[in-house]
Amino acid sequence: MTRSRADTSRSDADLVRINRGFYESLWSAARLIGPERFNTWPLSRELAEAAPRRLEVAPGLRPRLPLAGTCFVDLSHAALRRLRAGGGNAIHGMIGQLPCADASFDLVCALDILEHVADDDGALAELARVAAPGASVLLSVPLHPQAWTAFDEFVGHYRRYEPAEILARLAAHGFVLEQSAVYGMQPGSSRLLALGQWYLTHQRERAMWWYNRVFMPIGLRFQKPLQWHAGLGDTAGVDEVLLRCTYRPATAPSH
Repeated sequence: MTRSRADTSRSDADLVRINRGFYESLWSAARLIGPERFNTWPLSRELAEAAPRRLEVAPGLRPRLPLAGTCFVDLSHAALRRLRAGGGNAIHGMIGQLPCADASFDLVCALDILEHVADDDGALAELARVAAPGASVLLSVPLHPQAWTAFDEFVGHYRRYEPAEILARLAAHGFVLEQSAVYGMQPGSSRLLALGQWYLTHQRERAMWWYNRVFMPIGLRFQKPLQWHAGLGDTAGVDEVLLRCTYRPATAPSH
């Protein structure tokens, strides 16, 4: 039976605990990979060059914005140490309560984050709070609740989004979608996912070695180039989508 989302009785505190446990272990055994190694780099570099004040939320050790000159906020102390060593300004915090001033960034990046929190409206409100009017906002989310697998729950996901749902939530917080790119396809092998989950559960150290030394380098080598499309394109069969928005807050009513 396919589940549309994880157990909705889980609180943000439960999700923080699950995510901290999984990702602290992951980042403790991982190496920092610079943003230029990812297929997001041609897109994010262009945005970063036009934005002197930049924030990336929860990048772990896979930042997509330039290390120098970017503020990073993450829960993982292992990730924070390595980000700082790489030249980043890294601060401990979480998306629901960002340790940043209002309207302080021209570019805000939060990839693979919204699906991890129970209160995604609160998270979007925080991103809107720290974004300056006219700021670019780069997000990514998994799509299609019917594509839910046990692996979603294992890695701390709370939901997958219907395309219309994520657009409505973004618009409610002042984020205007400008462009999107196909960021992933639905995995073709449920057996492979189950095998990976088993190893991560029962032989985590060995699984982390294979992930960091073998699968991650192979994945980087075979990344497909990303291409922007106006608005939200055809999402049939798309596992994850990358979104570029502009923050346009509602005009305050005149008195």
